[in-house]
Amino acid sequence: MIDPKLYRDDPEKVRAALKRRSTAFDLDALLRLDQEKRKIGSELETLNAERNAATEAIAKLKRSGGDASAEIEKTRSLGDRIKELQAAFNEAEEKLNALAMLCPNLPHPSVPDGKTPADNKVAKTWGKLPPESQVFPHHLEIGEKLKLFDFERGAKLSGRGFPIYTGLGARLERALINFFLDVHVQKFGFTEISPPYLVSRASMTGTGQLPKFEEDMYRCGDDDLFLVPTAEVPVTNMHRDETLDSASLPLSYCAYTACFRREAGSWGADTRGFLRLHQFDKVEMVKFTLPEVSYDALEELREQAEELLRMLELPYRVLELCAGDLGFGAAKCYDLEVWAPAEKKWLEVSSCSNFEDFQARRANIRTKAGGKTRLVHTLNGSGLATPRVLVSFLETHYTPRGTVRIPPALRPYLGGAEEIG
Repeated sequence: MIDPKLYRDDPEKVRAALKRRSTAFDLDALLRLDQEKRKIGSELETLNAERNAATEAIAKLKRSGGDASAEIEKTRSLGDRIKELQAAFNEAEEKLNALAMLCPNLPHPSVPDGKTPADNKVAKTWGKLPPESQVFPHHLEIGEKLKLFDFERGAKLSGRGFPIYTGLGARLERALINFFLDVHVQKFGFTEISPPYLVSRASMTGTGQLPKFEEDMYRCGDDDLFLVPTAEVPVTNMHRDETLDSASLPLSYCAYTACFRREAGSWGADTRGFLRLHQFDKVEMVKFTLPEVSYDALEELREQAEELLRMLELPYRVLELCAGDLGFGAAKCYDLEVWAPAEKKWLEVSSCSNFEDFQARRANIRTKAGGKTRLVHTLNGSGLATPRVLVSFLETHYTPRGTVRIPPALRPYLGGAEEIG
């Protein structure tokens, strides 16, 4: 949620920021509901003060032996009106909060203008791309030859978008996950978390998946629990309704989970193999920082995700997302994309975002120093998602001998093997 002071004090600034996002959010309705709630609240405050004064008058009259019947009738009448207003206030507050939950975060001033992914800015590239004329085998072809995964039997078990990793494929997937976690913990100083895969509605609301994106989530109806779309949800909500000591910040966590999303889109050429899945593996990075250093933390987060790709020797680029392509809760975001030589396209493997206090306001995560309490800033980034990394990895490192070369950084996780196949 955005700070109510922003739209109360400068609604036109908020309107302009939402326009940059190309978001059709009804700010006027939010302003009307906010004004209605505040008007009712002001009247409630006045009537409660009157009732308190009347109650004191009754006590004085009774002590002096006077007639308090008029004041008693007044307090009764005020009580009835206060009860009506309190119900109206609660209703207005509920409507206001429901609408405010649907308002996206406002883009940081440094975010470039633009409406579509085509307007995103290439901030950096790393590695050398092969000649366009060079032909590479598709990752599905490689996987079939080396018996790395089985999409047909995965579909038999659960439907399309649920792969089975087999043999060396399962071992390679596990190696990537362990490699990512170890680098984050041992090189970057993250604290590893192993969170639940099912989370409550409050947790999904805290990080912004609910209520807006409920249809994209897998829900267990009997318990009203949701399969995690990313480890961001449980790890961020670890500190929901907590006040963190500012001396403990920043907090840096990493976590592996399987991720579950209905939003795999329409099935076609773009969804072959690992390009779009309903279930996939991902290591997530989450940071809690003081507001004044959160953008330094974003650059650090991005660099930490990049380092993994360099260690895997995968050519990549960094995109600075334009305002119109930002995710719902992000104030600023970088996407990391690897090159898939058989696909001849860039594939997103990480998004590194600063949410500022957007999630912290929803989840009530604060920090305290010198007697002053304020909201923290939260950040997260994929570090990394394995499916598209695997696509680029297999296609980039495939050798003429029909094997897949293993970069030195990953070899300890595969028993020292220099190649598989």
